[in-house]
Amino acid sequence: MKVKVGINGVGRIGRSFLRAVLAAKAPVEIVAMNDLASIEQIAHLLKYDTVLGPNPHEIRIEGNVLHIGHMSVRTSQQRDITQLPWGEVGADVIVESTGIFTDAAKAAGHLQSGARKVLIAAPATGEDITIVYGVNHQKYDGNKHHIISNASCTTNCLAPMVKVLHDGIGIESGWITTIHAFTQDQNLQDGFHKDLRRARAAANNIVPTKTGAAKAIGLIVPELSGKLDGYSVRVPIITGSLVDFVVVLTRPATAQDVNDLFKAAAQGELKNVLRYTEDEIVSSDIVTNPASCIFDAGLTKFIGASSLKVMGWYDNEWGFSNRLIDVVQLL
Repeated sequence: MKVKVGINGVGRIGRSFLRAVLAAKAPVEIVAMNDLASIEQIAHLLKYDTVLGPNPHEIRIEGNVLHIGHMSVRTSQQRDITQLPWGEVGADVIVESTGIFTDAAKAAGHLQSGARKVLIAAPATGEDITIVYGVNHQKYDGNKHHIISNASCTTNCLAPMVKVLHDGIGIESGWITTIHAFTQDQNLQDGFHKDLRRARAAANNIVPTKTGAAKAIGLIVPELSGKLDGYSVRVPIITGSLVDFVVVLTRPATAQDVNDLFKAAAQGELKNVLRYTEDEIVSSDIVTNPASCIFDAGLTKFIGASSLKVMGWYDNEWGFSNRLIDVVQLL
């Protein structure tokens, strides 16, 4: 039986999620979506995409319904989410991808509109649980978890790396630097922004900025709360990012030990979430890779016996969208 889903916010992640559902042939049916953009604008951006290329599925408009592939999706342009037609169209789970309703108290408006669950496609505040699929999704309790955060794309890449290292060896502390593609939160040209570094032209600068990905690990792996931190460095590419994770381990190990752990996890309990490669790849090689993390074994390095650096690639849009599919089916 297919899960019926509504999307609020048809931006980069909303559209990527929709296309990922079609590509994965997942048992998910998108029945409605809401965005202030017109149906004509939405149709155009679903048909043509700079990263994903032309959409292989036929797209046509019929009134306020967008037909795409096998799905007929009702569209609306409603600012007040308590007035959305989720109950009327039978939308069971709402993917909240506007970036606006990340506070659970605000996102609860979707429940008032008839939805059963809300999945916030971003870090959230006040949520019932933050889920990183493959790492802590077993903790989901349908009786008490109704507003769920899917964390960030970076946390989804980092958390499997943390799990493999902490379960297999033990982590004392760690620092991450995510070398991250620029996003819509940045400016195309220099302009006003509350973060003065993000105020600068995204396509012409390397931009150091904040990330909450490392601290968010405490929500996923509670025993590591307060033991990880990090920065983001935004770079002038449109998608494809890399987590550089420096770790102090609780006991000595070797690069071979570490790589063996990741290879086993990628073939076992984290299959499809974590991938393992020994190829000398670059960022464009992982665009449209559906995994949360592509572990790059050739970059594993030690200083001494317990100070470790590991690196994992991720498509910050497509990988994250595929985890949204996994969590939607879980709910």
